[in-house]
Amino acid sequence: MPSSDAVSAEDFIDVERLLSMAARQAKVVAACAAIGLFLGVLYLQTTPPTYLATSRVLIDEGLNKVVDEVSAASVSMQTDSAILSQIEILHSARLAAVVVDKQKLDQNDAFLYPPTSLASKASGLVRGVIRYFRPRPAVGTTDVAQLDAATREAMIASSRRDYAILKLQNEVQAERVGRSYVISIAYQATDPVLATAITKAYADAYLADQLDASFDATERAAVWLQGRLTELRESSQAAALAVEKFRAEHGLAVNDGQLISDKQLGDLNSQLIEAQADTARASARYQQYKSIVESGSDNAFRDAAISADQPSNSVISTLKTRYLAVAKRQQDVEANFGADHPQAVALAKEKADISAQIFGELKQLTESYRNEYEVALARETALRANVALAAGKSSIDNQSQVKLRELEQKATALSTLYQTFLGRYEEASQQQSFPVGKIRVISDATLPQSAATPRTSIVLGLSLVLGLMMGAGLGGLNEFRERFFRTGEDVRDRVGLKFLGYLPIIGSKVVKDDRRDDGQADVKTAQSSSAAERRARMRVSVDAPASMFSETLRSTKIAFDVVLEGQGSRVIGVVSVLPGEGKSTVAANLAGLLAANGSKTLLVDGDLRNPGLSRALGMEAEQGLMEAVVSGQTWQSVGKIDRQTKLAIVPAVPRGHFSHTSELLSSAGMRRFIDNAKETFEYIIVDLPPLGPVVDAKAFAPLADGFVLVTEWGRTPRAMVQSILSSESYIANKIVGVVLNKVDLKKLAKYGSIGGSEKFFDRYSSYYLEKSEARRKVNT
Repeated sequence: MPSSDAVSAEDFIDVERLLSMAARQAKVVAACAAIGLFLGVLYLQTTPPTYLATSRVLIDEGLNKVVDEVSAASVSMQTDSAILSQIEILHSARLAAVVVDKQKLDQNDAFLYPPTSLASKASGLVRGVIRYFRPRPAVGTTDVAQLDAATREAMIASSRRDYAILKLQNEVQAERVGRSYVISIAYQATDPVLATAITKAYADAYLADQLDASFDATERAAVWLQGRLTELRESSQAAALAVEKFRAEHGLAVNDGQLISDKQLGDLNSQLIEAQADTARASARYQQYKSIVESGSDNAFRDAAISADQPSNSVISTLKTRYLAVAKRQQDVEANFGADHPQAVALAKEKADISAQIFGELKQLTESYRNEYEVALARETALRANVALAAGKSSIDNQSQVKLRELEQKATALSTLYQTFLGRYEEASQQQSFPVGKIRVISDATLPQSAATPRTSIVLGLSLVLGLMMGAGLGGLNEFRERFFRTGEDVRDRVGLKFLGYLPIIGSKVVKDDRRDDGQADVKTAQSSSAAERRARMRVSVDAPASMFSETLRSTKIAFDVVLEGQGSRVIGVVSVLPGEGKSTVAANLAGLLAANGSKTLLVDGDLRNPGLSRALGMEAEQGLMEAVVSGQTWQSVGKIDRQTKLAIVPAVPRGHFSHTSELLSSAGMRRFIDNAKETFEYIIVDLPPLGPVVDAKAFAPLADGFVLVTEWGRTPRAMVQSILSSESYIANKIVGVVLNKVDLKKLAKYGSIGGSEKFFDRYSSYYLEKSEARRKVNT
């Protein structure tokens, strides 16, 4: 089970691998960077400089307030859309036409046809070629050549003007400065004077356009208001006449702001209320005296006391005073002389006469109050009838007054609207003679002192960055296309086999020689190679036992000794996937190393179709493996012995075109040959054909105890190795390990991970004392 650190490391980018990739592709990146810098310098040398002139205008809110005070139209610029609208005005064709006409740009060749860069010329050439092959539009019936000279010149001048307007419209720059109300106007040209003049002209044209627009808007508003005022005046007058006519037709006269019928009704109601009050008082007095009279003369004096409140009734008051005085005298006489006294009788008679007089006065008052009551009642009735009549007329007038109010409201509204429009018209008339723009120039264009483009530092920096990016892309593509074995980690990860070590390049022509050893080079190249060099290459492990090459072969020996432990004699097949990978060289050196260490070793050239091992060793024999297997001979009859190492070698002698080599290697004769050799040797090293082209190695597999797979560093595709091993599972199960041959140790360090052994091969040199000596022998 993988450790937690390993699992977590997989979740992050492998920085070490990226650094290794960068180191491997450093030359590609550097070359692309140099190309980028060269192209940047070329661009700087072939591109004419351009100069940028800039002017800034402010949309002033303070000026807007001045305009608002005298103008009927609001010119508020509070929204971003309004600023964008002003920028679109600056980009308009109308404003560009004004500048073109003012500066006569349609007659200025420096403006119309400025010098172009090499890149522009190249792109123009490409566009011209494309237009040449495109179908051309149909030409009209009018032939320009048939027109007179004046017409042609006018058409040409119009075309130049249109082109100048379009060019200026596309090239002028207008943008908002941050979030402010400032707009920057700029133009870029190869002539600094021309750029400054166009920028100033644009700012002036923009200011004039704003003033013209304000004047035109005010003028149109005044004309419209004048026509509207005539209509409103006529409508207002008609509405006022309608009010007066309606009031006259319905008798709706007004007094002190009130209708006469309403005033009359109010007066009658007031009189009716007073009459009702008078009637009530008269009725009360009449009923009171009537009840006194009806009570009789005996109670007249007692009830007559109520008349004491009437200051105008002096008769009753006088009679009452006399009655009281007589009654008192009567009481005094009766108290002194008795009731029968003549004076008492006379006083009693006098008191009765006074009482009768009081009663008579009361009856007169009662009759008088009755008449007063009847008069008050009659007046009230008459007033009530008048109020009802007046109320009916007021109701009719009120209904008419609703319509009257409607007419009055309409007349008032039209009059108010007329007054408002009259005031607006006066303001618009004043604005015509007082035009105020809402913008002002805050930074006028000045003559630029240095070129705006191209900027050397930016161009070179951008060229370098683009070159580095291109180099990184090509380097990444190279890394993506990497399909070969480079490190032992590739071997373990890709094919799941044990990695046995690296075999460095031997000699200066090792690639060609190894291919020649396997029979893939042509005849001319084979003839040009030195036989001594070939034999020396086959004896590196013997001549240089302390070299890295030999050390890798020792690692291979240890690997199959461990795997095949317990077997007396061991049959080891040396195979490769493709021809030319150096398996014959590895087989010869492995066998030589084993023999030099004192082990009884037999080297068999099992590549019967192309015996490169036998040719490289320079063995000239009449009989070989094929004869021994076919005729049933032993290895002694066909083998050769190396005098120095005592290595026994069985060569392969080709016999014409023999295609049944796989049957020969898997035959019973081959088995007898191997069994016979096992009785003598501890190791039997068999150089077998490649796995890709033929099946000979698969046929020999039952006789082999193990295989060593030789793979050329940086040339053998990983996918092919995986495919062959997956299809040849019987061989794959017997492979002891893989060696990477023809390794370039200088480049190998670039593919190794930080901390890997590949990074430290230069430190191993002190342990490989004979490496240089071995190379010297190979080359000599």
